[in-house]
Amino acid sequence: MAKYRDNDSSGGGDLVEKVVKIRRCAAVVKGGRRFSFAAIIVVGDRKGKVGWGYGKANEVPPSVEKAVKAGQGNLVDISLDGKTIPHEVHGRFGAARVVLVPASPGTGVIAGAAVRAVCEAVGIHDILTKSFGSNNSINLVKATIQALEQLRSRQDVERLRGVSLS
Repeated sequence: MAKYRDNDSSGGGDLVEKVVKIRRCAAVVKGGRRFSFAAIIVVGDRKGKVGWGYGKANEVPPSVEKAVKAGQGNLVDISLDGKTIPHEVHGRFGAARVVLVPASPGTGVIAGAAVRAVCEAVGIHDILTKSFGSNNSINLVKATIQALEQLRSRQDVERLRGVSLS
């Protein structure tokens, strides 16, 4: 369900927005049902920055705009190794668990919709993923970003440990 949309109109640079999920909520009132919509969006620059946003409104377009604005406000830097990740990581949020494994060139993004949206927005082209536990889209997105924040490049590890790994 992830939809691709370039964000050229709002001066945020060349950010990519992916709609992960749009939820419809119904409140029963005197005249019938009143619907509201909630959208979860992943925003990234395909060069190592990614963020997520959640927006609610009475119509779909305003909820997407609110989510995009929220996503642009919490971008995080991810350390990549070319078109994949440097090492295997595990992420967890709530009951959702995600395992991200680096893959050889040409593999592609092997992931479900929520994890795929995050990986494509951050700029990963080759990765193997597996999700466990809950399949809640919001928790999967949060678990994936939490896993990606754990990534460390070889230079970072050498600097932190004070040794040479090569």
